[in-house]
Amino acid sequence: MRIHGLIAHEIGLSIVSGRLRPGHVLDGEMEASSRRRVSHTAYREALRILGAKGLIQSRPRTGTRVSRIEEWHLLDPDVLAWLFSGTPSPEVLHGLFELRTIVEPAAAALAAVRREESHLQRMKRALDAMALHTLHRPEGREADKEFHAALLAGSRNPFVASLIQGVTAAVDALTLFKLRLLKVERDPVPDHVCVYEAVAERNADAARDAMVRLIRLAVLDMPSQQRPKPPTRAWHSGVSLQPG
Repeated sequence: MRIHGLIAHEIGLSIVSGRLRPGHVLDGEMEASSRRRVSHTAYREALRILGAKGLIQSRPRTGTRVSRIEEWHLLDPDVLAWLFSGTPSPEVLHGLFELRTIVEPAAAALAAVRREESHLQRMKRALDAMALHTLHRPEGREADKEFHAALLAGSRNPFVASLIQGVTAAVDALTLFKLRLLKVERDPVPDHVCVYEAVAERNADAARDAMVRLIRLAVLDMPSQQRPKPPTRAWHSGVSLQPG
């Protein structure tokens, strides 16, 4: 990783972990770059990256401040990775599963009606790779992401398709977190096959139901103490999403 990426990673992790709270003013460019012994350009590029992810805001005369949680791009793959670098709060887990429950069953129903043969082929290749490698290997997790990406693309709704990166990042983050906590014995491939078959048969109701079941089982794969709980007021009150 290049210097500006390392700086962005360090500051981003401090923000999502709660060590830097919303409203905190970051050190000025000259002071911060000097302390880190990096060029002004590298530090400025790191701030640009964090600004693009909604974590900070720079304003003339007031400096660069940490943004409110509501302004963070929570589905950005880096932001999700930082959130899951420790133990994410129940609000994070609940929110991601809730998002998936809202988006993916509807996308599956649309894909059953609108998909093209190319979408089915992508889903089938992904299923084969998942079965071969399992979710315990990077290749299997990439295939899992590709399955969900192909499904959302199969909806042929550009707004749904725009969620592909975020939804697949959420799927991957949840899988990695689950595998970090315990050895998952259940094979998720058959549940994905049910979604695939319903989409292939153009059965919208069955596709929706199969995706709801897939997500419900993914929740149950979590250890009982880590299963998502309904959000508390902390989600909206400007406090950190992680214990800090």
